[in-house]
Amino acid sequence: MAKVDVAERVTEIVTEIGAPLGISLVDLEYKREGRDMVLRIFLEKEGGINLDDCADVSRQLSDILDVEDFMPEHFNLEVSSPGICRPLKKVADYERFQGHLVKVKTFDTLTDDAGNKRKTFTGKLLGVQDGVISIDLTEGQHASIPLDKVAKANLEFEF
Repeated sequence: MAKVDVAERVTEIVTEIGAPLGISLVDLEYKREGRDMVLRIFLEKEGGINLDDCADVSRQLSDILDVEDFMPEHFNLEVSSPGICRPLKKVADYERFQGHLVKVKTFDTLTDDAGNKRKTFTGKLLGVQDGVISIDLTEGQHASIPLDKVAKANLEFEF
């Protein structure tokens, strides 16, 4: 199976495992690190994910992957929470974390409302509307960033 197929199938499996437990998939990585492939799963749930939740999903996922045997090569499985600098992947994430400090990196150089060209934007997330996120930048400017231009977005730790 191709890499994309692996990610799609694992997403389906994790969603099926997590739904009855109130656990949802935040992100999934399937990539080579050194000589080994790593399948990294990031989970969340209302009230926070704990070690037992991660262990439960890991055991169930391992059992299913052993039975289905569609992984093209040996891999290391890691299951955890996304941490305090959680990635923002879906429109719902941008809605949920409105008012929080975020860092957004874009594929292309964009311009903030003061005319500054940049690829990294850090500030308070105001929300998302019609596929465009709005951020009040820490330097005082404002930026509107189309979601299709976002390479990576994360919550930032606030002191």
